[in-house]
Amino acid sequence: MRHLRTILLIVIALAVVAGLALLPVRDWFAQLQGWIAQLGTTGPLVLAAVYVIATVLLIPGSVLTIGAGTLFGLWVGLLTVLTGANLGALCSFLLSRTLLRERVAKWAEANPKFAALDRAIGESGFKMVFLSRLSPAFPFVLLNYLLGLTKVRTGAYALANLLGMLPGTFLYVYLGAAAREALGGTQASAAGPYKQILTYVGLAATIGVVVLVTRAARKALAEAGKTQAMTQAAEAQ
Repeated sequence: MRHLRTILLIVIALAVVAGLALLPVRDWFAQLQGWIAQLGTTGPLVLAAVYVIATVLLIPGSVLTIGAGTLFGLWVGLLTVLTGANLGALCSFLLSRTLLRERVAKWAEANPKFAALDRAIGESGFKMVFLSRLSPAFPFVLLNYLLGLTKVRTGAYALANLLGMLPGTFLYVYLGAAAREALGGTQASAAGPYKQILTYVGLAATIGVVVLVTRAARKALAEAGKTQAMTQAAEAQ
């Protein structure tokens, strides 16, 4: 698990490169982009709505995140994903506190990592939700439901969720935007090689930042867990 996110990012990047080289991705992209263009300004809204549904149904959204960057570019894609992912996360969180509480409680019983996180959230809800979002140890779609069982306030959860998912979301959307540049055909060629170099240098730098942030979050969560365990041991004596 320690290097899982780094390995996953490398695999995704290699898959994108292989797809661009071996498959008629450029033609597919042109057709899809034409359909999205027909939707006009509702295109990002449609993708955001799909993201909400996928999140509630526990479907990982990595492909949608990369696709948003490919279809809409970096900034519109980022805003689209943040909107859809956060609304979906909030829906899952509220469902866990109401209609699905008993079922989610059974999921939590099978997840020992969540038990430690739950205890820590009792003391510092916003901080622990934020750190858990930065850590790959907690799957995004499942954690939305599990956090609904905790005592964290809804407002604190929503803000911590938004801030905590920013680095990873930016990276995946950036990866999609880089693929968009590569699929640009003559436009990319006319821009010269320097823009392409800057794009990939920026991608490498973003990966480096996300990896460092992830390590820091993992370390902070581990320290919080140790502190919580020591506190409980002292109270038991």
